[in-house]
Amino acid sequence: MILSSPIYKLKRRAKLLARDNDIRLHEALNQIATKEGFKDWSHLASNYSKSTPAMEIMRQVSSGDMVLIGARPGHGKTLLGLELTALAEKINRTGYVFTLDYNETDVWDRFEKLGFNPRDSSRSVVVDTSDNICAAHIIERLAGAPDDALVVVDYLQLLDQRRSNPPLDEQVRALKKFATEHGAIVVMISQIDRTFELSSGGLPTIDDIRLPNSVDLSLFDKMCFLNDGEIQIEMAA
Repeated sequence: MILSSPIYKLKRRAKLLARDNDIRLHEALNQIATKEGFKDWSHLASNYSKSTPAMEIMRQVSSGDMVLIGARPGHGKTLLGLELTALAEKINRTGYVFTLDYNETDVWDRFEKLGFNPRDSSRSVVVDTSDNICAAHIIERLAGAPDDALVVVDYLQLLDQRRSNPPLDEQVRALKKFATEHGAIVVMISQIDRTFELSSGGLPTIDDIRLPNSVDLSLFDKMCFLNDGEIQIEMAA
């Protein structure tokens, strides 16, 4: 059974329901669960107890989507991206990791922390740590791929660090065009501006994305923000 919304959104909906109707939270949770087709919240939770943020993202992405994952350092955005590539085979895709931030040993060490062993997978994950990574390099690598791809790029702000590379906005447009035409899913990990840490807390938003060079963020179909163990997945404006 597919939920109408991710678990975290259902919980938020229950909190609002409890507040607005002056009922206990467990009663509101049970009402939400019943609407989702379960006996009660415990029944729902038992069916989705192993759900992770990556699984929730997987349920919401479609062919041709561009997804942005944003967080400050140390809040799990890279591990989330790697978990998405490890799960790619579950939606009949091959996972690709293009990183300008880590070497190949670092990447596989992080896969190991996730409990992912490529030898146990019917589709191997492709890891590319070339210094030449840019949109053109990614598209060239994927052009001859026999399978639909789920691509994670680590990370957005490094794509135009070389002066010989096109402007960042041009590269994002090229990747979006490729995703649309080939049915790929492209996930781009993004830095969040350090001024966010001076804010009152909560989760980053689209306004907190660090953009040293202009990018049309409407090219992204979905955005995912992380902070202190919390996560929010939203449609781009």
